[in-house]
Amino acid sequence: MSLNRIRLVTVLAVVLVVLLPAAHVSAQLDRLLKGLSQESAGADLSDAKIASGLREALRVGTQNAVILTSKTDGYFLNQAIKILMPEKLQTLEQGLRAFGYGSQVEELVLSMNRAAEQSAPAAKQIFGNAIAAMSFEDARKILKGPETAATDYFKIKTTDQLTTAFRPTVERSMSKVGVTRQYQELLGLAKAIPFLKAESYDLNTYVVSKALDGLFYVVADEERKIRTNPAARVTDLLKEVFAKR
Repeated sequence: MSLNRIRLVTVLAVVLVVLLPAAHVSAQLDRLLKGLSQESAGADLSDAKIASGLREALRVGTQNAVILTSKTDGYFLNQAIKILMPEKLQTLEQGLRAFGYGSQVEELVLSMNRAAEQSAPAAKQIFGNAIAAMSFEDARKILKGPETAATDYFKIKTTDQLTTAFRPTVERSMSKVGVTRQYQELLGLAKAIPFLKAESYDLNTYVVSKALDGLFYVVADEERKIRTNPAARVTDLLKEVFAKR
C-alpha cells in the first residue's frame, strides 16, 4: 500500500472514531479496509498482467531472433549483422585481396558467420531464464520506456551468461567449419608478402562478441515491431498490454 493510502486510512480511522458511536466504528473500518484490500488486489493484477505481457513480448521476440539468426545465412546475408573481418586485420585483408587472395578472405568471412549461426540456439535457455526472473517493477519500467527498453534490460541481464554459453559453441563451430585453419593459412600467405604485417588475433572472442551484437540487434528489431505494429502482437495478452501502454 502506498504512503498516501496509509495516511488516508489513518485520517479516516480517526474521523470514524470521533464522529461515530463505538458500535459502528468496527464495521465501518472493516468495510474501509476491505475496499482498500480489493483495490490493492486489482493493482497487483495489473502489475501481474504487465509483467506477463512483457515476458510474452520477450519470449516472442527472442524466439524469433534465435530462429532468424540460427538459420543458414541468418548472419551472412543480413547486412546489419554480418560478421566482417576485424578492424585490426583490415590491413591484412586489403593486402591479401591485392595479391589475389580475395576468395580465401571471403571463405574465412563466410565461416565466421556460419559459426555464429550455429551458436545462436545456445541463447534460448538463457533468454528463458531471464524472462522468468523479470519483476513487476522491471516490467512496468520497460513498458513505459523507449522502444528497445526490454532489449536493453535483457542485454544487461544476460550478456555475461550468453558470452560464457556462446564461447564453447563458437569454438566448436569455428573448428568444425574450419575458421582456425583458414585463418592460419591466410597468415601463412601474408608472411610471404613483403611489407605485409601478419599478426595473430583471437577470432573466437571476436566472433562471440559479434554474434551477440547481432543477436541483440535482431531482438531489438523484434521488440520494435511488437511495440509499434499491432500485426506483430500475435497473442491476446500482447494485444491487451501493448494497446494500453
